[in-house]
Amino acid sequence: MAENTATKGNWETRVAEKRKQLELQIPQDWRLNAAFLSTLPSNGHLIEANIPRHSGLLSEEELDLTEHYTAAQLLQKLAWGEVTSLAVTTAFCKRAAIAQQLTSCLTEHFFDRALERAQYLDDYLKREKRVIGPLHGLPISLKDSFCIKGIQSTVGYVSFLENPPAETNSALVDLLLDLGAVLYVKTNIPQTMMTGDSENNIYGRTLNPHNTNLTAGGSSGGEGALVAFRGSILGVGTDIAGSIRIPSLCCGVYGFKPTADRIPFGGQVSGAIEGVPGIKPAAGPLAQSLDDIELFMSTVLKAEPWRYDVTTIGSPWVSALRLPSLLTIGVLGEDPDFPMHPPVRRAMESAIAALAKKGHRIVRLGHEPSRGVAYASRLAFQYFTYGPHVDHIAASGEPLVASVAKLANPLFTGPFPVDQELGIFEKIDGLHNARKAYAEEWRRTWVQHDIDVLLTPGAQNTATPHDTYGWPPYTVIWNLLDYPACIVPYSKASKALDPEPMPVHDGVQPSYEPDSVNGASCALQIVTPRHQDEKCLLFARLIDKDIR
Repeated sequence: MAENTATKGNWETRVAEKRKQLELQIPQDWRLNAAFLSTLPSNGHLIEANIPRHSGLLSEEELDLTEHYTAAQLLQKLAWGEVTSLAVTTAFCKRAAIAQQLTSCLTEHFFDRALERAQYLDDYLKREKRVIGPLHGLPISLKDSFCIKGIQSTVGYVSFLENPPAETNSALVDLLLDLGAVLYVKTNIPQTMMTGDSENNIYGRTLNPHNTNLTAGGSSGGEGALVAFRGSILGVGTDIAGSIRIPSLCCGVYGFKPTADRIPFGGQVSGAIEGVPGIKPAAGPLAQSLDDIELFMSTVLKAEPWRYDVTTIGSPWVSALRLPSLLTIGVLGEDPDFPMHPPVRRAMESAIAALAKKGHRIVRLGHEPSRGVAYASRLAFQYFTYGPHVDHIAASGEPLVASVAKLANPLFTGPFPVDQELGIFEKIDGLHNARKAYAEEWRRTWVQHDIDVLLTPGAQNTATPHDTYGWPPYTVIWNLLDYPACIVPYSKASKALDPEPMPVHDGVQPSYEPDSVNGASCALQIVTPRHQDEKCLLFARLIDKDIR
């Protein structure tokens, strides 16, 4: 990319202008006053303190609409005319505005435009006596990388502030609008979109609303924080190494990475990572319930998404699956290179015991396949060396944020699966062959044990203090294999139950600090082979029920 001379040297001024523009877009009567801000809990536990109610900015109806319904339930009320889209959209816009002031979870908010859209949909329903589509009137939030006509997308690069607003929509945006959705905000991401901490020099750092001293995850961290705060009932992120699942587990919500190319990914902003040879990103939902995760997947895939995006697979959603009530559940063993933190290990063992008690067959895989999580991490890391560089950062003169600066240090010392000294084409060929061989090992493991579904940790850790999340071994493995994977929140960190610290000094992963993460959400990850997305969510639903 050519150097952007209009930005370089005065990046701070340009950022200040952008921040002021966004601040002015929040109506005055939706703003938290200084007196209220001075009463925020010192421990950063915003959700536990029920900040939206105590702020006084939301009416009882708005609190009810944002707290007590699934997306499916709201859609039913909208279709029957029991509530207007204008009322629902206003409620979520106001709650998103509160979330933004407390967590910096948004990059763009276009509330006036959303309210106009909601009024249009209400008028249509009144006039035509029918809904426009199955998502009629429902507000949906989107990660910043998705393009919305007339709205800017910077993906966290200061140099992209010079770019004009999008002239066209991303494919998924067109589809959601055709289905009747209301779009109202775009959400924050890390500089480069390749770290587990959603911070950049334009919009700042997204904070975790459960504990603002901890990361909200990345790269869809704004979505994770907004959904957790209930400023969005249904959000859409993208995932190439865990970018949907990491924010989900950090923020205590459900998140689903589908098989790549099932949900339209095309038309995102230039500069957003669109995959590297052999590893494709996937778009997918974050929500407060599995019902809403499945609602998103089934609704989008029943709308023939391949008509919107050339890369999307022509495979409709299959709802009528007959599955066994008792499962054979493979349990991915702890990789010695990435030991689980005590709360995560406790959550895993608690879930396994509960599932065994329900009669499910548990197969602990131990060291199968023989090349485990650490091998997959090194192989994926070699692929990512062909990902985006820091050219977009250098173009403005902005500095690296802390989590990106850490990527400049070697994350692994080897052994790497493919010789680092090979020429570029030989190396890519070697990576493809190594990936294929590794996928074959997993196929054999799956078949040998007659596994229905795999249970793994979402990460070796919970949400961590800022800039310490590190490398995501337990999520990136499923991007490498292109397996669908679902995050299910389960249990919490407790310094009373797990009082001993677990220091780690390898520069790749965080330490366990009981005081810092006390109360943080733990999570399970439910995994199935490629293109078994429907089974993955059905198994996740059954497991979620049987561990409670």
